[in-house]
Amino acid sequence: MKYKTEPTQQERVMRDDDFIVSKTDLKGRITYCNRVFIEFSGYAESDLLGAQHNIVRHPDMPRGVFKFLWDTLATGKECFAYVKNMSKDGSYYWVFANITPDLDEQGNTVGYFSVRRKAKPAAIAVVTDVYKLMLEEERFAGPKDACEASLVLLNGILKQKGVSYEQLILSL
Repeated sequence: MKYKTEPTQQERVMRDDDFIVSKTDLKGRITYCNRVFIEFSGYAESDLLGAQHNIVRHPDMPRGVFKFLWDTLATGKECFAYVKNMSKDGSYYWVFANITPDLDEQGNTVGYFSVRRKAKPAAIAVVTDVYKLMLEEERFAGPKDACEASLVLLNGILKQKGVSYEQLILSL
């Protein structure tokens, strides 16, 4: 089920003790979501289960961030990211996300497990500026080359700062 939601300027702020938890299959379809995810997304559990996780993707999020995330997960590593999500009503909420491969007994990836918590305001300020630059780069490059162009820009920022992506995210 696909919803056409227009973003608003209404922010929803997670509580300090909130944790959004979800699991997906290998294709990113939601197989589990906790009550806090249901609350902040604004969707019913029945709308979320089986839906692509990008049902909560906010248009302010660069595609390059998700390409980086998926590329990292494909290597079997966990990934951390600050993500701006959009609720069904168009409001938004920031999260600090940790996404990890979900492994079976043989060590094969069978899906992904994500835990998100309230993002720090200072971190949001930093990543918002970086994400705006990445989005501009994506628009300039066009749809075909958008992800690669924004990742090149992100890697340039990281090189300039002398840090890895993980070092930057975990330092915020």
